[in-house]
Amino acid sequence: QTANRKLGTQMKATGEVMAIGRTFEESLQKAIRSLELDHVGLFTPSLDLNVLDNGDLLQQISVATDERLWQIAEWFRRGGSLEELYQATLIDQFFLYKMEQLVIKEKEIREEALIKEKLYQWKRLGFSDKQIAILKEMKETDIREAREEWGIKPVYKMVDTCAAEFESYTPYYYSTYEIEDEVRTGENQSIVVLGSGPIRIGQGIEFDYSTVHAVLAIQEAGYDAVIINNNPETVSTDFNISDRLYFEPLTFEDVLHVLQKEKPKGVIVQFGGQTAINLAERIANEGIPILGTTLDSIDQAENRKRFEQLLQDLTIKQPPGSTARSVEEAVTIAQKLGYPVLVRPSYVLGGRAMEIIYTKQELFRYMEQAVKVSPDHPVLIDRYLIGKEVEIDAISDGKNVFIPGIMEHIERAGVHSGDSIAVYPPQSLTEDELEQIISITKELAIGLQIIGLLNIQFVIYEHQIYVIEVNPRSSRTVPFLSKVTNVPMAKLATKVILGQDLISLGYQSGYLTPVADLVAVKVPVFSFSKLRRVDVTLGPEMKSTGEVIGIDRQFAKALYKGLISSGIKVSDYGTILATIAEKDKEESLELMRHFHYLGFNIKATKGTAAFLQSNGIPATPVKKLQEGSPNIIDEIRSGDIHFVINTLTKGKDTERDGFRIRRESVEYGIACLTSLDTAHALLHVLESITFTAKPITAQERTVSSS
Repeated sequence: QTANRKLGTQMKATGEVMAIGRTFEESLQKAIRSLELDHVGLFTPSLDLNVLDNGDLLQQISVATDERLWQIAEWFRRGGSLEELYQATLIDQFFLYKMEQLVIKEKEIREEALIKEKLYQWKRLGFSDKQIAILKEMKETDIREAREEWGIKPVYKMVDTCAAEFESYTPYYYSTYEIEDEVRTGENQSIVVLGSGPIRIGQGIEFDYSTVHAVLAIQEAGYDAVIINNNPETVSTDFNISDRLYFEPLTFEDVLHVLQKEKPKGVIVQFGGQTAINLAERIANEGIPILGTTLDSIDQAENRKRFEQLLQDLTIKQPPGSTARSVEEAVTIAQKLGYPVLVRPSYVLGGRAMEIIYTKQELFRYMEQAVKVSPDHPVLIDRYLIGKEVEIDAISDGKNVFIPGIMEHIERAGVHSGDSIAVYPPQSLTEDELEQIISITKELAIGLQIIGLLNIQFVIYEHQIYVIEVNPRSSRTVPFLSKVTNVPMAKLATKVILGQDLISLGYQSGYLTPVADLVAVKVPVFSFSKLRRVDVTLGPEMKSTGEVIGIDRQFAKALYKGLISSGIKVSDYGTILATIAEKDKEESLELMRHFHYLGFNIKATKGTAAFLQSNGIPATPVKKLQEGSPNIIDEIRSGDIHFVINTLTKGKDTERDGFRIRRESVEYGIACLTSLDTAHALLHVLESITFTAKPITAQERTVSSS
C-alpha cells in the first residue's frame, strides 16, 4: 500500500501477461482481463477518479504509474482532447486514438439496443460479456444467452510461427470473433490444465513447474494435454510443451469457450494456484468434470465454517477465531479472543491485507485503511499463536496418503510461509510432534477426500499441534520438495488424479524417510531495492519475489549457502546495529550476548543500549532521528554497520524511525533482520564458521564440492 507507484528507469514489475487478437483494441482488452485486477476493461470502480477535477486528473496522467491506462480512459470519458493528452504523456497518438474509440464504444453499449449486429461488433473489439452486462446494467448470463442464441461465438486462430513462408503446424491458438476456425484437434481425448496466469507476489513460477510436470504425466497416460495460460515467461506457454496451447485470459468466459471447443474428459485446477481454484465452481456448474479433488472438497477446505466443522469432527485443534461483518463485530471478537489477533479478508492470495493486530486502535486503523468490511466481504479474525510453524506437502489417492517431506520454518508463525526460511528435514521437532503431524495430515487428506496434492500449515504452540490452513492444491513448496526428495510430486499427483493409486505407482502410505546426510534450506529473495517506500518488515502478507536453495550435509552450512545465494552479505566480524521493541527485549538478550562473544561490536538506540548494558553486554548508544546528528541513519550510511536487527514496528515514533532504519539498510545493501528467529539462524551460521568442530577431510571436501 505504501509503495511509490511512479514508473521510471527502475523496474518494478514482477511479471507480465500476453494477449493476442486481430486488432489492438481486442488484444488490449484481453490483456487487461488477464491481469486479474478485477478491472472491467478500461473502467475500474476501485480507482476513485471522480474526486479529481480535470486539471488534477491531467497532472496525474502526466506521471507514468501502473494506473495510467485507466486514468487516460477517464480523461476521454470527460470529453478531454486527444491533443492535450498527447502533450501531457507523449504516448503515440495512434494508441491514444484507439483508447478513445473504446471509450466511445462504452457509451454506445450503454445507450444502444442489444441487437445481433451490435453485439458482434462489440465482441470483435474485445468486450467481455461481463463488461457489456455492467455497461448495460444487465446480468452477465443475459448477455451470454443472447450471444449463444444468435450464434456469436469465438473461433480460434493459429499463431503462424513461419510468417506465412511455410505451412505452420504449431498447436498454438488465440480466440477472436471471425468465421474460420483453425484448431486441429487430435485423435485422443483431451485433458485441460489451467495455468496460473501472471507472476505476482504470492503466485509465482512455481505453479508453472507443476503445470509442465502435469502435462508430461497426461501425455504418458495417452491423453492430449491442453493448457490455457497467458504468461509469456513460462515453460507451459512454449508451443512444443503441450498438445494444444490456448493463449487466453483465465476468466470464466474465456476458459469456458476453450472447454466448449475441446470437450475434454475433464479439467485439472490443482496446479494453477488460487487463480484456477477460483474458476472451479463455475466450470463444474457447466457440467464439465473437475478432475482430482472434487469441488465439494475444495469448498470444504476454503469455506471457514465447513472447515471448522471438519476439524471439530476429527478432534483436530486450530487457533480459535471468528468472522466479522462489521467494525463493531470485529472489536467484540478481538476482545473475546484476546490480543494479539491475526486479521485478514476472506479468500485472499499470498496473505494480502493480512496483519497481526496488538491493540484496539490498530484494529480500527486496519479496518479503515486495509479492508472494507461488509456482510458480503467479511474479515476473518483468529487468535495469534506465537509458535513454531511447520509446513507439509502430501499426495493422496483418497485411501492412501504419501508425505514426501516436512519443512520446519525458521521464523515463527506470523511470517507468511512464502517469506519464511524453511528447512528440510525438520531440525528441532520431537518424534511425538512428527508422528502427530503425520497422523493429522492423513486424517485431513482422507477427511477432505483429497485426490492429488494438498498443502497444510501447522503451528506448534505450548507443545500442542494446531492447523493454520489446508490448501487443496499444489503449493509454492512443491518444486523445492520435489528437488530435494527426488519425488516428482506434480507428475505423481497427476497420475493419481487420472485414476492410478499410490501403491501401484510404487509409493507407500506414510512419511518418506528423509534423505541421509542431506539438509536443504529454502531462503526467500526480496526485491525491496526496486520498490521504494515499502517496509521490509516481514509479517503475514507475503513480500518475497523468489527463493533459493542451500544444500549441504549440515544445517548451518546449508543455511549459509542459502543466505549468501539470496544476496545477504554474511560477515563474521564487524558491528551490529540493534533497535529492539520493548516486547522483544528479554528474548533478544541471549542473542545479543552470543553476538558479543563472537567479537561483534554492538550499537543500539538509547533504550536498547541501556537494557543490554544493564545485563552486562557492552553497547554503544546511538541517537534516534529526532535526537540530532550523528544519528542512527548516519551510522547506516557510514559503511561501518554489517547487520541491522530491528523489531520496532508499532507506534508513531517507532514506526517512523523503524521504517527509515529498514529502508536505509536496504538502500545501502546491509542485511536488515526484522525477526529474531532469522537473527538466531544467522547467529547459528556465524558460530559454525567461527567454532569448527573438526578439520574437514579430503574425502568430505570432495563430497561437499560435488
